[in-house]
Amino acid sequence: MDIFDTEKFEITESPLSQTVTRDGESVRVDIYKGEEDGWFLEIVDINGNSSVWDDTFETDQLALDAALSAIETEGVRSFIDAA
Repeated sequence: MDIFDTEKFEITESPLSQTVTRDGESVRVDIYKGEEDGWFLEIVDINGNSSVWDDTFETDQLALDAALSAIETEGVRSFIDAA
C-alpha cells in the first residue's frame, strides 16, 4: 500500500486535533489514523512545514499528550520553520 496515496484508504481525523498557541506563535496539532492500528501525530506550522512522529500512539489522547509535552518542553518555535 502506498501510504502517500490517500485515495486508496480512508483517514479518520481525531476530534482532539487542534491549534495550539504559545508565546504568540501557533501550530496545528493533527492526529489521525488510517486503516492500520495506531494514531499518527503531526505538528504543522503556519508555512505548511510539518513534524511527524515516527511511532504511532495507542489512543488519540496519548498522541495529544505527546504533542503538548513536546511543545512545552521544546518550545513552540522549535516546530516553526522560517518561510
